[in-house]
Amino acid sequence: MKRREFVKTASMGLGGLFLPTRGMANVQQLKEPAPVKIALLGLGNYAEKQLAPAIEQSRYARLSGIVTGSPSKIPAWQRRYGVKDSNIYNYDTLDAVIENSEIECVYIVTPPGNHAEFAIRCAQAGKHVICEKPMAMSVDECSKMIYASRKAQKLLQIGYRLYWDPYHIKLISLMRDKAFGDIKSMSSAFAFRLQAARKNVKGWMFDDALSLGGALGEIGVYCAQSSFYLGQSQPTEVIARKWTDRKTLFESVPENWEWETRWSDGFVSKQFAGWGEQQHFIHIDTNAGAVSLKPAYSYAGLKGFTPLGPLDLTHIFQQKRQIDGQCLAIRGRRPNITSGEMGRRDVQLLAAVMESADSGQPLRLDPSIKNWALV
Repeated sequence: MKRREFVKTASMGLGGLFLPTRGMANVQQLKEPAPVKIALLGLGNYAEKQLAPAIEQSRYARLSGIVTGSPSKIPAWQRRYGVKDSNIYNYDTLDAVIENSEIECVYIVTPPGNHAEFAIRCAQAGKHVICEKPMAMSVDECSKMIYASRKAQKLLQIGYRLYWDPYHIKLISLMRDKAFGDIKSMSSAFAFRLQAARKNVKGWMFDDALSLGGALGEIGVYCAQSSFYLGQSQPTEVIARKWTDRKTLFESVPENWEWETRWSDGFVSKQFAGWGEQQHFIHIDTNAGAVSLKPAYSYAGLKGFTPLGPLDLTHIFQQKRQIDGQCLAIRGRRPNITSGEMGRRDVQLLAAVMESADSGQPLRLDPSIKNWALV
């Protein structure tokens, strides 16, 4: 299918992500759904500073449990959120959550190297799972996570917060509707300059056994995501390179990644992710001029520009809106717009970037691993 034909078809599916259908409108008339009782697995900075406050502010969620490998963190979390002793687990006792009706969903916030193990164990314990990005370390791990949740008849969702951000929703809509004509070219970058002190705090980000290529999986996944939902179709090929300038700091993972995502009609999107410099944007050239977000992927402070001028949209607490949407999906009130299948599709692209960078050759993407309705 040609990209233009695909856009026409896919726009109907994409619109369903953000506009209620007649069926959804009828569901709205039902009584208020009970809050989803969530346990956070992994109590690092993101869980503490973003997710726990988001759950606390959500009308559709309640923080009812924690799972941690750091017992010293437990008292502060109990004081702040009133978590019962009976709802506290460590990584060894996690499987016992199967007996606990006060936990319905586990949100996994650990390094990617642990995602598959924990997601599968939680699904086998009969719990819904929300997993932080990147979904896992390989396509095979992603498939096992998907299978475990399907077998348990529970929902698997990925923590892609930007699907609820007004700037990204608007950008998707503009590209879907060709508001400024065809896309001529697209590029995106997400990069920070990490210093040695960071290694003492988040050593896993420098470890290829726990991270999917370092910066590639941690922040490059955002660039991969935007190439799908702005390109509006399934790419066919990637070519990539990697390099490291500070070799004593980055011994296990590359410092920087650069790649091109290619489509069958000749369209190319260029991406960059790294720990060696500061970059933070999406730039799209259309027939009518440039459309961009800069910064593009932050928790707050996004700025957008179009040929008609700046985008002036409401800034929101992204994670709170994400938690609302994902809990409504668990309750059957909204579609699952960040599915495990989507996470697997993105991991396939990142894995292909790594393989291409190793070989120096273009790599074809497996067309069977896709998520057509949700690009």
